[in-house]
Amino acid sequence: MKAVLCESFGPAENLTLGDISAPELTPGHVIVDIRACALNFPDVLMVEGKYQSLPPFPFTPGGEFAGIVSSVADDVSKWQVGDEVFAACGHGAMAEQICVRAEALRAKPQNMTFPTAAGISTTYGTSYYALKQRANLQPGETLLVLGAAGGVGLAAVELGKAMGARVIAAASNPEKLAIAQQAGADDLIDYSDGDLKDKVKALTGGKGADVIYDPVGGPLFDQCMRCINWEGRILIVGFVGGDIPRVPTNLILLKSCQVVGVFYGAFSGRFPTENEQNFAELLQMFEAGKLQALVGAEYALADFVDALNCLSQRRAVGKIVVTI
Repeated sequence: MKAVLCESFGPAENLTLGDISAPELTPGHVIVDIRACALNFPDVLMVEGKYQSLPPFPFTPGGEFAGIVSSVADDVSKWQVGDEVFAACGHGAMAEQICVRAEALRAKPQNMTFPTAAGISTTYGTSYYALKQRANLQPGETLLVLGAAGGVGLAAVELGKAMGARVIAAASNPEKLAIAQQAGADDLIDYSDGDLKDKVKALTGGKGADVIYDPVGGPLFDQCMRCINWEGRILIVGFVGGDIPRVPTNLILLKSCQVVGVFYGAFSGRFPTENEQNFAELLQMFEAGKLQALVGAEYALADFVDALNCLSQRRAVGKIVVTI
């Protein structure tokens, strides 16, 4: 089968598309013919050797997928050949097939396309865990979302509205802000001029946001610390801006605020029951039309370099998907 291979750390151009042996079916697992693989910023970090957990060489990137079950182990009764499924897998999805634990799979909703289903495990799982468990976002609170047109950011905008918050979407250009507005954002901030703090305070009567969702990091984080409301919660989701900022603890004291880490992968592994409940609620929101899961661009498997560079160069709007 064809698969993208990482044999040394570096840019996406270092990767190769080659033929490898098809996966072998093992007890408790199923084999899925992949129809779509969704990419996330951790995929970029992984191939560059910068992610917190790295598989041994050679490995195939791609942390989530949707496809059709093609083989089922004898001890698995939940799935049958032909079932349409989606899942997060950590890595391995930029390939024609994958062998995964049966428990990791979820049934793809009939009215959802493969590219859309491929892209909801990580982004919506992360953002809902962040807003529900970590921030305890309440109806009527003000939520500021940075990187609001990217995968996790756009999911946070949609979820914030579904949870009854006032959502301020912040992004680096008008085109991205238009996407966030279509997703339901109440107010928009263009921070391409470097000014975030004053614009947030102007929109909130000087109080600041109750919850700030930050997947960007870098110099914007310091401004987040200065436009958080009293007893607010700043969610640390990622660092696509490059630099990992230092936390000014004096501002935490003065604002009586919380700086809260969001590590969805660890949460889903440590608390599978809570994670499954989150996904049950997420799928209900999809069925009700409250969530849309925008697929911003689709690439063929042969164009995997362009797909990964779209993320690394911060050009992504919504989810970036590789179709197979």
